Amino acid sequence: MSDTATLEINGNSYELPVKIGTENEVAIDVKTLRSATGGVITIDPGYKNTGSCESAITFLDGEKGILRYRGYSIEELAEKADFLEVAYLLIFGELPTKEELDKFHSDIKHHSVVSEDIKKIIDAFPVSAHPMGVLSSLTSALTAFNPSSVDVNSDEAMYNAIVRILGKFPVLVAWTMRKKHGLPLEYGDDNLGYVENVLKMMFKSPNKEYEQNPILINALDKLLILHADHEQNCSTSTVRITGSSHAGLFVSLASGISALWGPLHGGANQAVLEMLEAIKADGGDTKKYMAKAKDKNDPFRLMGFGHRVYKNFDPRAKIIKVAADEVLGDLGVEDPILDIAKGLEKEALEDQYFVDRKLYPNVDFYSGIIYRAMGIPVEMFTVMFALGRLPGWIAQWREMRLRKEPIGRPRQLYVGETYRPFKTINER
Repeated sequence: MSDTATLEINGNSYELPVKIGTENEVAIDVKTLRSATGGVITIDPGYKNTGSCESAITFLDGEKGILRYRGYSIEELAEKADFLEVAYLLIFGELPTKEELDKFHSDIKHHSVVSEDIKKIIDAFPVSAHPMGVLSSLTSALTAFNPSSVDVNSDEAMYNAIVRILGKFPVLVAWTMRKKHGLPLEYGDDNLGYVENVLKMMFKSPNKEYEQNPILINALDKLLILHADHEQNCSTSTVRITGSSHAGLFVSLASGISALWGPLHGGANQAVLEMLEAIKADGGDTKKYMAKAKDKNDPFRLMGFGHRVYKNFDPRAKIIKVAADEVLGDLGVEDPILDIAKGLEKEALEDQYFVDRKLYPNVDFYSGIIYRAMGIPVEMFTVMFALGRLPGWIAQWREMRLRKEPIGRPRQLYVGETYRPFKTINER
């Protein structure tokens, strides 16, 4: 393949470099286009065909259903690694040794105490506040309690900032849910693993001994791994572009949380449960709603099926479907909402219309089912997504700062009014 591409504009030719990634992805480098042409830019609403950066973190091939973190397949990581191992891999580039992992976990636990003043901030929120708004605010507020900026040229300073947020973030997640339920805000147990501690902090009753369920631990561990990074999506790009202004780690993460909140992004699994609730309220007839989904003239949209990136089966869905079946089997939950979900899944996997169009259940569909079965309220689903995505956001922020990427500054194609002389108010 040629190492340049030729662009012709108004009879003039311009040579643009062609870059090839390690997985043979091809990109035309247009960073000099505007200066070389005297003002010509490219336009790509939604940036669907625009590479905003070079990254060594995550590889995604939607056509082939491939997802890899730092070269390791998501299938192997979900089967053989735990969430903290994957977090270390994403952030630092290699799987940790036992000594590195033990130190990583120990340092995270050391930083898991949150200032008591954070509780005052939580108390100021009404019970009706959406947990994602609370989480974003609390994450941003951490900046006030850790005012010194991260020296990105210091490995030690960078490491300390990373373990600090990894230690405090699960506490904020748990407190956000406990606030919603009117429960006392408690810390977990230093003797527990990272995921076990998250569950205990979320669900421990003030008057009961908390018992761990290994099937729930395994399911949540896998969910967090599957959500840990997903290339340059909306929230990740937000974290990188916020950080490109040299904004601090915590506030950059808060911007990512806000971007994740949207129903077209992290709110998708919440949208799945809201759809299931609506189907239940209408009598629970899954066949009726599958027919509505196939009717082009019907505004109904089947949430949790298909994926804007994966053109085949979502590789994460294959993994988490097994965990979903295990959770439902172990808990023996009798819930008409989950029955409707299983009915939709069965029909979509057997209906030729959905099979031909590869509209398979995606990770949002199964994660919503698991969270529902675990007793996590629907408004907390996106918060759990944020907990899983945290190491990916950190890795992307760290990579962007270490690469000394320039501040993000997209261009636009102006389509407004041309020059107009000002008219006084009496002339309008």
